[in-house]
Amino acid sequence: MKQYRKSILFVSGNNPKMLQDAPIFGSDGVVFDLEQAVAVEEKDSARLLVKEALRFLDYSGVDVIIRINALDSGYGEQDIELIARERPFAVMIPKASPEQITKIESKLAKIELEEGFPAESIKLIPVIETAYALQYVHKIITSSPRITGVFFNAEGLTADFGMQRTKKGEEIIYARSRIVVACRAEKLNAIDTPFLDSNDYEGLEKDCYRARNMGFTGKAAIDGRQIKIIHDIFD
Repeated sequence: MKQYRKSILFVSGNNPKMLQDAPIFGSDGVVFDLEQAVAVEEKDSARLLVKEALRFLDYSGVDVIIRINALDSGYGEQDIELIARERPFAVMIPKASPEQITKIESKLAKIELEEGFPAESIKLIPVIETAYALQYVHKIITSSPRITGVFFNAEGLTADFGMQRTKKGEEIIYARSRIVVACRAEKLNAIDTPFLDSNDYEGLEKDCYRARNMGFTGKAAIDGRQIKIIHDIFD
């Protein structure tokens, strides 16, 4: 399995304090979010802020992952062009499809060559958050050797289906199962969706056990206080 990862912590790309504090919580990876966490009018400034953070702050003890905007948004290509030159560990691809992955792969290869980085040194993490991505998850995760794991975004998926999202998560059992089987077959990390109530530690614990027992290798967090519980359960 490619670089086992128990936790990733999502951090808003437009929040300087969160960018600075991101490594202190002990997560295996931090995701600097340029997509959902950033309003349209702040996309450009957030991109520059993340670039400066990667250049001047110490993230040597954690994998830095950049959640870019979708390519069809008009912002995704700019995200890659600016941020990939700082050599993050991985790029996280929203609403993933094989076609998007191929285009991003080509852009990364060009940047790696120009910057003198080793070939395929920047990894990819597709986000499964649409009915299309769920249906073609195996095709997506085998579309590039750069892919090191998958992130399941249940909020995006249930929105795509028009379903109500619940803490118990019965509505995402099938999606979780399908993603885990695909990832296990290809020996890839499967990172489960975050538990959104950052003050409900009992609920987080139950959700972690549920995800681990289904076969996920780790879980996303939206609050640094969630990391210890995630690590205790996925250890």
